[in-house]
Amino acid sequence: MPHRPPPSFGIMTAPMQVDYHDILRVWREADTIPAIEHAWLFDHLMPIGGDPDGPAYEGWTLLAALAARTRRLRLGVMVTSNRFRPPAMLAKIATTVDVVSGGRLDFGIGVGSRPDHPLARREYEAHDLPFHDSAQAVSSLAEACALIKRLWTKEKPFDHHGTHHQLTGAFANPKPVQRPHPPILIGGRSSATLRIAAEHADLWNIPGGDIEDVVRRSALLDRYCGEIGRDPAEITRSIHLPVSYERPGSTRDAITGAIDAGFTHLVLGLPSPYPAHVARWVTDELINPSVRPVTSSRRHTPRPT
Repeated sequence: MPHRPPPSFGIMTAPMQVDYHDILRVWREADTIPAIEHAWLFDHLMPIGGDPDGPAYEGWTLLAALAARTRRLRLGVMVTSNRFRPPAMLAKIATTVDVVSGGRLDFGIGVGSRPDHPLARREYEAHDLPFHDSAQAVSSLAEACALIKRLWTKEKPFDHHGTHHQLTGAFANPKPVQRPHPPILIGGRSSATLRIAAEHADLWNIPGGDIEDVVRRSALLDRYCGEIGRDPAEITRSIHLPVSYERPGSTRDAITGAIDAGFTHLVLGLPSPYPAHVARWVTDELINPSVRPVTSSRRHTPRPT
């Protein structure tokens, strides 16, 4: 039976409907707790939940600020919309965060907002960003992944004349701290995105929910890896699971199901507002019981205060 690494747990704080200092408080607490190994933001320019006119922070700018205020956590954006920034600019931004963090960046990227999500779709017109059809967006993601890796690793300037991007004298200096480059996490569940993940991803992330569908998608990624001669075990399986403060048992069940399905990189989505000491609560009530037997005294736990 193949060896399975122990699960790695992280948190996600969607930077909308909250204040910067609320997120900073949670991340700095998590940074002191070894059981929480990574932390994530999302990449939306406007809220996709709650008050549509509420606050939303730009993900990469905020990530740089949090990188400077933490010391241990691996960190990233889950996931960057490839529709928002040209890949050469994104490579430069990501390198800056990797340098600021001392080499702690996990580079998350995906196609971008779902076209059937009206609160996400409005971001484009509001920020003068084009919204291309899905086929073009997927093709652009594949080209962007290859181009970003080239910028991170090539020592000499180069030209790139692709289908979606045209660069002359492209060169990235400095290089990322992590060599050959930061780990690449590709998020998504579509077949087309899974093909890109098979070629470029070190980690692949999918939102949790229907665990049977999640397992099928993971098996499809295995198949696509086989078609290009890549060992599927090279790609860490990552899943995003929403946290319930009121029903921690349901979250623990979801964690157990994900681990049993072969997912070893677990991202626990924290709903706002964030209670005091929420990172410690996550550790005591969700992470620790998921990696050791749950005693009867822990089966019913209070909401964090």
